[in-house]
Amino acid sequence: MKLVYRWLIIMAALFAAAFIVPGIHVDGNGWAAYAIMAAVLALLNASILPLLKFLSCGLIVLTLGLFSLVLNAGVFLLASNISQTWFSAGFRVDGFWPALWGSLIVSLATLLFSRDSKKKD
Repeated sequence: MKLVYRWLIIMAALFAAAFIVPGIHVDGNGWAAYAIMAAVLALLNASILPLLKFLSCGLIVLTLGLFSLVLNAGVFLLASNISQTWFSAGFRVDGFWPALWGSLIVSLATLLFSRDSKKKD
């Protein structure tokens, strides 16, 4: 049940990011695009992002954690490319800066809602 709740939070955060950030576009069936992008992003955040953070831990320490933002934006852009090319989802990110802002919105939303759900447990 927690997995579905987290997936719905990511979908809502992606909707907010697409509404706020000018470089994020959703074409065609919007809810399917958000659902596919949320699933791909969750899988990449669980599998590839920890590996990237481990491999670049020296750079993360050197930049006082700011390189984590770059890694999050890269994973967000990769998830967009995967959902668009493999699944034809219609979720498109135009470049690095929209990916950075979109990843910040999604990260903040999941952080806030995950803390809220922990308080209820």
